[in-house]
Amino acid sequence: MDGPGTNKERSTRTKVNASNAMLQVLKDWGVDTIYGLPGGSFDSTMNAIHDFRDSIRYIGVRHEEVGALAAVAEAKLTGKIAVTFGSAGPGAAHLLNGLYDAKTDNIPVLALIGQVPTAMMNTDFFQELNENPMFADVSVYARTVTTAEQLPQVVDTAIRTAYSKRGVAVVIIPKDLGWAPIEDNYVSSANAFTPSDWNLAARDADVARALDLINEAQRPILYYGQGAKGAGDEIRALSELLGLPMVSTYLGKGIVADDDPGYMLPTGRVAGKPGVDVGKTADLVLFAGSNYEFGGHMFSPTATFIDVNLETSVIGARHAAALGVRADAPTFLRQLLELARQQGDARNDHADWLAAAKQDKAEWTTWVDAKAADDREPIRIEPIYAEINKHAKPDAIFGIDVGNVNISSGRFLKLGGDKRMVTSPLYATMGFGLPAGIAAALKYQGRQIWTLSGDGGFAMVVQDLATQAAHNLPVINIVFTNKSLGYIEAEQDDTRQPHSGVALTDVDFAKVAEAFGVKGYTVRTLAELRRVLDEVSDTKVPVVIDIKVTNDRMLPVEAYPVNRADRPDFDDFAAHYEATPLRPFGEILAGHGIHLG
Repeated sequence: MDGPGTNKERSTRTKVNASNAMLQVLKDWGVDTIYGLPGGSFDSTMNAIHDFRDSIRYIGVRHEEVGALAAVAEAKLTGKIAVTFGSAGPGAAHLLNGLYDAKTDNIPVLALIGQVPTAMMNTDFFQELNENPMFADVSVYARTVTTAEQLPQVVDTAIRTAYSKRGVAVVIIPKDLGWAPIEDNYVSSANAFTPSDWNLAARDADVARALDLINEAQRPILYYGQGAKGAGDEIRALSELLGLPMVSTYLGKGIVADDDPGYMLPTGRVAGKPGVDVGKTADLVLFAGSNYEFGGHMFSPTATFIDVNLETSVIGARHAAALGVRADAPTFLRQLLELARQQGDARNDHADWLAAAKQDKAEWTTWVDAKAADDREPIRIEPIYAEINKHAKPDAIFGIDVGNVNISSGRFLKLGGDKRMVTSPLYATMGFGLPAGIAAALKYQGRQIWTLSGDGGFAMVVQDLATQAAHNLPVINIVFTNKSLGYIEAEQDDTRQPHSGVALTDVDFAKVAEAFGVKGYTVRTLAELRRVLDEVSDTKVPVVIDIKVTNDRMLPVEAYPVNRADRPDFDDFAAHYEATPLRPFGEILAGHGIHLG
């Protein structure tokens, strides 16, 4: 059913409330969901949202931050503009956390902000704030509407700008202007907008130089980020043809399936041992579509870097690059593959290097599989993920929170094919998981949706279980309860600090869930977990599974030495983390005739 102010009705009416004209602009741009929490200053826009209820779905959240985070997750998953709103003052301020996540990841989001009536502005009226400075840093576009006639045009411009500059657009709307009648003649630019073309090829000379550098290296790796999405086939082909172990950023998981023998998983702290090992020992790193923030720390300082990215400001930003290539990563990888195939046997052979990396990966997998069969109490993390992987549908979507859950998901969550995940990677805000589950369930109806959260992050947003319940969203919410801010606890251990401020009280999230109208389960054993996941894997309603897990730290792979002699305490270190079956990578390399200098 068409909402007020649509083209169908314009032939029979000449006036429309300004907020209704604005909602028509949103509809023209394909917006079908809007997240927020009403306030008095937003009344005129709420009136329009009600009028457009048949074409734009209003998702009323219990906290504005959740609405902003849900909008960000939606935009990350769909690649399209998503919309959130808040009222004047506190409602606007609550949006900032989610909007900063969008800014950090260059995500197009529109925030509509209430403001007091124009006659009350600049009088220190109730909840009045000078909101433009609040949003100046987080946004690529921020305007306060000053006339009713401007409202649809400003919102139209805001959406175009959010897309073109890949960021947050903010429109501040004085309450009275939304109700003001204006001519119903605004035509949005949605149909005329042309998205940017990202398919930029590299110069032939750059492709040739990149291949020469790879061939000259002894231990090259292909390290890719989410900018390489869609190039999984090319990445695998290059790996086998040129002897390149494949490593990704955390967000690059899923481009190549986790169980591919040549894929070493991510590197860094949010990683497994194989990715860290090849990162430390590589003498050449081909960066493709990545802006990995720890690029200067997780690789050998003497390694040669080839940096391939569309953004010139990113090339060489994280590390010194011997060759910078401005190109779309998938296009560049196809060019490189074609040239490598043309050269054939003229290339250098890194077969032993790749074989050693694959053996390292196989030993890691065997070790993880053994841990996954461990049924001790409290439950270990590895068997939990083994069960999640077993019950996850081929097209499952995971909303992943921040903290230790990022480490465990980076290591143990199996992605690939149509499985997807969304998280807060660089801004890394706790509380992202549950809102992401809301957005995923709304946008991808019929698919299995999971959220994975620690007890610290989940407690920050738990009130919006009520939102999941209100909309009957089939979300499987997993909470890892270890009664600690485990990620920070580990950092305090690494810096030899006393534990301070990291202990959490145990919360029975199953009972909390029941209070919000959501079925809750408390799990303490592996057998209980299997039974519960069997029961809920096809759920049609939201559920919460509170798993009481061990607080034992996962193996800090970034501290695992390449050579046994690099850690005088190696035997104690390996025994403490029950990692004695894992061999230092230097020993595996030596078995393949590769000796590090």
